[in-house]
Amino acid sequence: MAFVIWLTYTPGVLTHLKAKRLPGLIIAIVVSFMRLGFSAAKIRYLSEKVLDWMGSFRVMLSWDFTSSITPSVVGGAPMATYAMTKEGFNFGQSTAIMLFSLLLDQLWFALAVPILLISGIFFEVVPSNTGFIGHASMMLLYIGLLSYAGLMAYGVLKNPNAIRKVVHWLLKLPFLRRWKDTVAGEIDNLVEYAHELRKKPKSFLLKAFFLSTMSWLCRIALPTIVVLSLLPADVILSVLRSLAMNLAFLIMPTPGGSGGVEGLFAIFQGPLMDRKAFIGLAVFAWRVISYYISIGLGMMATTWYINRSMVDTLSDEAAKEKIESDLPS
Repeated sequence: MAFVIWLTYTPGVLTHLKAKRLPGLIIAIVVSFMRLGFSAAKIRYLSEKVLDWMGSFRVMLSWDFTSSITPSVVGGAPMATYAMTKEGFNFGQSTAIMLFSLLLDQLWFALAVPILLISGIFFEVVPSNTGFIGHASMMLLYIGLLSYAGLMAYGVLKNPNAIRKVVHWLLKLPFLRRWKDTVAGEIDNLVEYAHELRKKPKSFLLKAFFLSTMSWLCRIALPTIVVLSLLPADVILSVLRSLAMNLAFLIMPTPGGSGGVEGLFAIFQGPLMDRKAFIGLAVFAWRVISYYISIGLGMMATTWYINRSMVDTLSDEAAKEKIESDLPS
């Protein structure tokens, strides 16, 4: 971020800010919280409303926090699964809900790819300055997302038993064998709950997909809102490029995509801004709103689960000591 600002900043650029546009940053913050709200609503809905609103927000905040401090390819789903177990769900149910949530995201990606391909006929969605490598990389990304979405849909909706077979095969590996007995029962719970989700009416899937879509639309809208808060720009092209950017963010190898996502923002959104000196400012505002706020709130949620885990452990130890002390010597 500092590098982008250093390359683009011009002394006195802040005098060109228009006060009438700055409220757009407030709108961006509201949209960021709307994204969190839709994501929490999706998790609560998939739990069939067994998870209350506060718990749903804690799960999503811990998911966001973990996503922000781990490589983008890892994501925060493992932490969210752990959080669900601390909310009272068994590991199999938690994993099934997370898999279903990830599947909804993959279905959204599968829908986004053809939108970008068709839009690319009429708009320069991938900037020309990325060259052949940039266009080829995006095409490989599209193919990868569609393939992964197909595998997820097959495993969760069509044949959950395939997930069991894959896990049992993995548990044959030497360094995983010791967890075989523990995991086997939870995998049965996962498959059982996945079968229950498959039996849900289409309206259940459609509503969950709607909540997932709204969450992603909020995420995609953020870069465009930030850019428009500083300067006028081509709204349609900015939104399309934001969609392409967000897909590219998924394969960033750094924690929270740091370094890569700032560069992609400058490459995709920068050419749409008349004053290049504003690019660094836009990157800074966007990252604070979409990233650092999530880290702050998510840290509190994650710490809550860690504290709860420690309390449960101490309670179990105290109960064990009491039982041992009550036994006759």
